[in-house]
Amino acid sequence: MKKILIISAIILTAAYPALSQTSTDALRYSRIDIGGTARYMGLSGAFGALGADFTTASTNPAGLGLYKSSEFIITPAVHLGNVESTYKGTWASGQRSNFYLGNIGFVMASKRKSGGSGVTFATGLNRLNDFNHRYEMTGTNTNNSLLDTYVQAADGTNFLQIEQDPNGDYAFDLNLAWWSYLLDLANPNTDNQYISPIPVGSKLQTKSIDTRGSMNEYVFSLGANIKDRLYLGMTLGIPFIRYYESSVYKESNIENSDLKYFNRIEDLETRGSGFNFKLGFIYRPTDWFRFGAAFHTPSWFSNMKDYWQVTMISEFYTPDNNGNTKYVESSPSGSYNYALQTPFRVQGNLAFIISNIGLVSADYEYADYASARFHASDFSFNDENSSIRNSYTGSHQIRVGTEWRYNIFSFRAGGKYFTSPYQDQNLNDGSRFGFSGGIGLKEGWFFMDLAYAYSNMKDKYYFYTNAESVANITRNHSVLLTLGAKL
Repeated sequence: MKKILIISAIILTAAYPALSQTSTDALRYSRIDIGGTARYMGLSGAFGALGADFTTASTNPAGLGLYKSSEFIITPAVHLGNVESTYKGTWASGQRSNFYLGNIGFVMASKRKSGGSGVTFATGLNRLNDFNHRYEMTGTNTNNSLLDTYVQAADGTNFLQIEQDPNGDYAFDLNLAWWSYLLDLANPNTDNQYISPIPVGSKLQTKSIDTRGSMNEYVFSLGANIKDRLYLGMTLGIPFIRYYESSVYKESNIENSDLKYFNRIEDLETRGSGFNFKLGFIYRPTDWFRFGAAFHTPSWFSNMKDYWQVTMISEFYTPDNNGNTKYVESSPSGSYNYALQTPFRVQGNLAFIISNIGLVSADYEYADYASARFHASDFSFNDENSSIRNSYTGSHQIRVGTEWRYNIFSFRAGGKYFTSPYQDQNLNDGSRFGFSGGIGLKEGWFFMDLAYAYSNMKDKYYFYTNAESVANITRNHSVLLTLGAKL
């Protein structure tokens, strides 16, 4: 039974993605992969115990206590996302590129003598997630159709309930299928049994998905240095989400049918903002070794809002009595306000400092994605939250990095691995790995860093219930340039 629930949670979003607030949405906004300064990215984010980098305001804010002077930084970046898909033995690929701001920030550090205590204030913006991707999935299916799920959902329901419901429970699926002649009564004398115009046989199924947007976080942080041994920090984070998805599902080349093709077109927009707190410490028992830890509260998004619309288009070879062969039906514009709570996070950090020439660092982070929850005053979300509990599990992140200096130059490299967030990894994977490298230059009051970061993730996508999975491989390439000035 539990396996069936997990499959249903994965398929639900694929079959009806215009109806948001699903377990997949909760994971999308809970699973972050911070993109900050080029120095941070060059070490694959293994920066928790190193500090003196603005990005640590969103990871371990105790790192702000290691600043010795004030600074301003800005990180423009470019991202290229490529998704390779295989469905029914057919390979396809989609790409999307975008420019973005990795972060921008100001750090104000109090002046202090060597070995003395001090405080640091930081504020600005860090990138938490990039949603810019394009999926192209296609293959020939001889077993079933999306319309089979409509027939199954409609069976037992009086056709008048479907036909006369343009704004209710059936507004985004069965009503559209009915009026575009993709759903009909199996027998004129029976008012609650249905058929579709697609018989058993081959048909070409394709789906294109364009996603855009990002998740960013405003930070207001304080760091403290206690005698250059103990460093403490805290951050008030204000994350905000902008997500846009447009998809087109099509079945064509339909065998033994008068139906030429049909499309299901969906548009979704999600906006929201919230808040969280982060607390951390770093301890430096010797000049060559540091360790630290941080705790992130859940992010509470109290003003999430979705907007969506669905259009179905069908075209037949034989015209009807009015000479029409093509039918276009659109749903009303749907919207809904709700709240989302993401998981808490804990992390541990280590760093080894090798004189003034190099360092090696490592970070570990844990988040339980099964603990994410939806809330609303007028809806229980019992099924959605049950899907979250039955689909996801705790995930571990490991990041390692190294940096070596020569004269005014620094050379960096790193790697990272995120375990799968899914309970049953045979149904879906979702693990990620990546590597990065970079170079930095520091001369007087000015510094500049350049980094390249790569990540890879495998996951599965389902067009609808009973469809075979589409195997996706998502590859992300990012190039970041940080410009900074000591003040």
